[in-house]
Amino acid sequence: MSIYFLLVDKTKRVPNFLFGLLTFFLTVRIGKSVYTIFTPREERNLWIIQIGLSACFLIGISLYYYLKSSVNKTKSIPLKWKTHFSILFLIILIVGIIKPYAIDTLFWNTYFVKFIYLVWGIYVVLSGFVLKDVFKKLFSKKETCTTSEVWLVAVYMSNLLIYLAYIIGYFYFYFVGTVTFSIVFYGLVLLFLSKKNRESIFKDLPEKYSTKKIENEEADSLKLQLDILMKEEELYKDTAIKLSDISVKIGVSSHKLSQFLNDNLGKSFATFLNEYRIEEAKKLLKENHKITLESIGFEAGFSSKSNFYATFKKVVGQTPAQYQKQFL
Repeated sequence: MSIYFLLVDKTKRVPNFLFGLLTFFLTVRIGKSVYTIFTPREERNLWIIQIGLSACFLIGISLYYYLKSSVNKTKSIPLKWKTHFSILFLIILIVGIIKPYAIDTLFWNTYFVKFIYLVWGIYVVLSGFVLKDVFKKLFSKKETCTTSEVWLVAVYMSNLLIYLAYIIGYFYFYFVGTVTFSIVFYGLVLLFLSKKNRESIFKDLPEKYSTKKIENEEADSLKLQLDILMKEEELYKDTAIKLSDISVKIGVSSHKLSQFLNDNLGKSFATFLNEYRIEEAKKLLKENHKITLESIGFEAGFSSKSNFYATFKKVVGQTPAQYQKQFL
């Protein structure tokens, strides 16, 4: 993955390149751990140990600038970033030359490794501040995070877990960091690297689509048509309803409807449907006290009990049972 984003990726996106760097340094660090675990102490090549520890020094800054470039949609790497990265690279290089691990193991294990982990930790904290607005959006009842934003949170949390695992491993169980990396990395691959998600995570939206909103007069007309259609035909109750089905009914292209929802209303198609489903569920919870909560969820258009409960709690701030209790 790191080779692909560093050398093969044709998009030449700054975030993709920095993600490649982050993956590369993590891989080198994990490689050192695997080597240490499976190689007897007397047979270990201490240069490999030094390279692995040195990679730790650059994981944090790679994570920080990857998130920063993704949030700010950076088109080219600023000179300030290059200088910052170069300084850290020179520090680890010069120390490695003057006091190599193979000759001064005591210095590394007693002082320098702690310094490396400190620097790594500082950048992990700073990276959290980069995502502060995304975290607010994630826990907001009124806004929904995009796939790209969820991906950034997942990458950050994964790196935080890996860092904490290595801190624990430094004092107790060494293999914890390696195992944690394996779980979170392959978890990210399985959850987020589908073809659909790759399009939104690792590619920029066309400028025309990403910046141009539909004009107010047309947007107001679309909003009115959608509201009338959804209330009269109750399309939200169909769990299999697709964006293309609705676009046909109001006579616009799927692309235009998607653009309207995302750019003008600031919500995904799923969020748009769920808003109507929640209102329907609230009405049923007030009026129907004899049917089960699960049945109410299905009646409102939710595909599962868990989806109904989770969405209702996120939007309303109460569970369906808590909401209904006030009307009993």
